[in-house]
Amino acid sequence: MIERACYLPGLDPSAISWRNLTFARGGDTALEVAVPLLTEQDINNLVTHVREQAVTHLRPMSVTQIVEVIDAVIARLLDRQDPYRQRMEQALPAITGYDCEMICRGLTQYLKTFRKPELLRFLAEDFPNPNILDDFQPLTKGGYGKAFGPPALAHIWAGNVPALPLWSLVCGLLVKSGNIGKISSAEPLFATLFAKTLAEVAPELSDCLAVVWWQGGDEASERAMVQATDLTLAYGGIDSLTAIRSRMPAGKRLLEFGHKTSFAMIGAAALDSAKAADTAQRAAFDIARYDQQGCFAPHVVFVERGGSVSPRRFANYLAGALTAYGKRYPRRELTLAEANSVVAWRQQEEFSNGAEVLSEALGDWGVSFYDNGGSFGPSCLNRFVRVIAVDDLAMVPSKVVPYRAMLQTVGIAVPPDDLFKLARLLGEVGVTRIAALGDMTTPEAGWHHDGRFNLSDLVNIAEIDTRAPLAADKLAFYDD
Repeated sequence: MIERACYLPGLDPSAISWRNLTFARGGDTALEVAVPLLTEQDINNLVTHVREQAVTHLRPMSVTQIVEVIDAVIARLLDRQDPYRQRMEQALPAITGYDCEMICRGLTQYLKTFRKPELLRFLAEDFPNPNILDDFQPLTKGGYGKAFGPPALAHIWAGNVPALPLWSLVCGLLVKSGNIGKISSAEPLFATLFAKTLAEVAPELSDCLAVVWWQGGDEASERAMVQATDLTLAYGGIDSLTAIRSRMPAGKRLLEFGHKTSFAMIGAAALDSAKAADTAQRAAFDIARYDQQGCFAPHVVFVERGGSVSPRRFANYLAGALTAYGKRYPRRELTLAEANSVVAWRQQEEFSNGAEVLSEALGDWGVSFYDNGGSFGPSCLNRFVRVIAVDDLAMVPSKVVPYRAMLQTVGIAVPPDDLFKLARLLGEVGVTRIAALGDMTTPEAGWHHDGRFNLSDLVNIAEIDTRAPLAADKLAFYDD
């Protein structure tokens, strides 16, 4: 079976060279995914075509109409009988190595956050009056304003978790931009299938979106796209973002979303005999989902002393919960580099740092426990986590300050009064999202990604000064 990962409106596929990416895990039948080898001229032609089509077909639509279209696309992809959804469920486990049930459950949870009610919340979060995307609207300070998205918006996606492109694609559509997305070799298919579904649901928008590929590090292709488009959204690690930044032409904006680190905090109130097991299950879910490859997953769990279940005992509960998740959602097969990283991490924790290491016999998960000491820092991923006992959760922010630029989500299990007190302290040190434990990997629609506005960051506001209508009125035919 060969899938084709691209969506190239305005280009002749027969005139393009193709390369096959092979995905084979655990002895399963290999999946071939064909990706296009585009020239710089192809990229320029594609951007020009998408920009023109967006101006003609997407910009005249009301934001309400666009929401209806996206909702219809998502409804199809939520239907497990839909051909495109079935192709996702068949191909994504083979491509990513993640368990089939985890993929199916994750897709459904994620897609639901892009239905019409959530999209309306999404818009309202950034625009008190979303109609500002359609026409000039009165501004509270006086005058009128209209929001204009970039004519052509470039997306450069990472491939660490499935369906990552959906977030920025929806943003681009809502601000009425032509969208050109570069897929990752690690997960090249979802964006293609979304684009094809959109084309079937709304044929008039079929040429307002493109999906391209090039080998990571291809400077010429990357430079061609960021120069041809008007604004770039880029996801990835420090090295890749630095490289993209160096290729940006003067006067064009780059919005960066780099790799982040997250952690969990568990208060004594969540550690009585009736709650501790459930608390451990919630923490294990956040750790196991996509094997910590997403920025939302915890690397460290801080556990407060004083509950009837001690931090040490909680570490055992967590170990048991990870064992159970391993049976229900088996961990994907690791690469040689990942396996070596796991071995090095375990040795470092046990022999250099003096942690008590709890581990499954096959090494499919690991919990290192620190009753005294233990520092914050990224784990080796793949369901390996550090549990650190603390006397008071209010001590935690001072432990994570050195990682301020890298912090994102905190999963928290504490009473209401502590929630808001700790949230203030966490916000002061750079945390941008506080979630319930167990919900770390499922952000709400419209959350401020890395502390920023999703839609308003993309647009420019054109303002009509308060005095301009008065001056125009004097030139009207009805003026005395």
